[in-house]
Amino acid sequence: MRRLTFLLRPSWLILAVIVAAFAYLCFTVLAPWQLGKNTSTEHRNQLIADSVQADPLAVTEVLAGDPDTHTEWRKVTATGSYVPDSTVLVRLRHLDGAPGYAVLSAFRLDDGRTVLIDRGLVAAVDGTRPPAIAEPPAGPQRLEARVRASEGVVPDKAPSTQDGYRQVYTVDTTQESAVLDIALTPVPTGTDKGGYLQLDEGQPGAFTPSPLPQLDAGPYLSYGLQWLAFGIMAPLGLGYFVFAELRARRRERAESPATPHRDESTAKPEPTAPTTEARLADRYGRNR
Repeated sequence: MRRLTFLLRPSWLILAVIVAAFAYLCFTVLAPWQLGKNTSTEHRNQLIADSVQADPLAVTEVLAGDPDTHTEWRKVTATGSYVPDSTVLVRLRHLDGAPGYAVLSAFRLDDGRTVLIDRGLVAAVDGTRPPAIAEPPAGPQRLEARVRASEGVVPDKAPSTQDGYRQVYTVDTTQESAVLDIALTPVPTGTDKGGYLQLDEGQPGAFTPSPLPQLDAGPYLSYGLQWLAFGIMAPLGLGYFVFAELRARRRERAESPATPHRDESTAKPEPTAPTTEARLADRYGRNR
């Protein structure tokens, strides 16, 4: 045990604390974060794949269904009419890699409830301002769309009116309801975020639809496994350094010259050879 007393020195204690903290973060924060993203991505991909094969439901059935059922990406149909003068633009969107806007409008269903519609994307003029946005067609319409969950709001990004249009930074049913001063009915999505409808291509009043996410799991699983590996390797690395230090100390002791017998009455004083501890101190610093 005496040979391990060097581990009580400040430099080794600090190194041990850093390694322990890093391993703890790997196992409790970093790896679960990436593995959780992998699970949610796989769940989203499965929902999209299922929606492609499923027949569309009437949105009224979704509105009357279990609010805890996951309905995002489900194909639905809606019959009713667009609410006049209900256009809202979402800033900071991209179309074909260039700046653009998402166009939102309110749609009143035949039963009197009103839902939020994402009509698609339009390109910005000169990359800085919206183009002239055509009003959606008047009169009764039948729409095919997908259920999407609201994105939430950005606290420091308040809605504004610019270039003659009401503009926001996210698609959020609650926020757009306040902006339009219209009681919008959130579409249940199985989460705490009320949803809206995203128009399919070729629907009345639609622009370029937002593309569906690619159905791949992404790198999250490999990232999660890497963090687990790092959490295992860090303590092993510390153990290796401790072993290397012990081995170096044993070698220094083995190489220490034996002190020869001499006659104290006649022998002249000889310079004292540096001790093992002295050589270790020279190598690692006088404070070791």
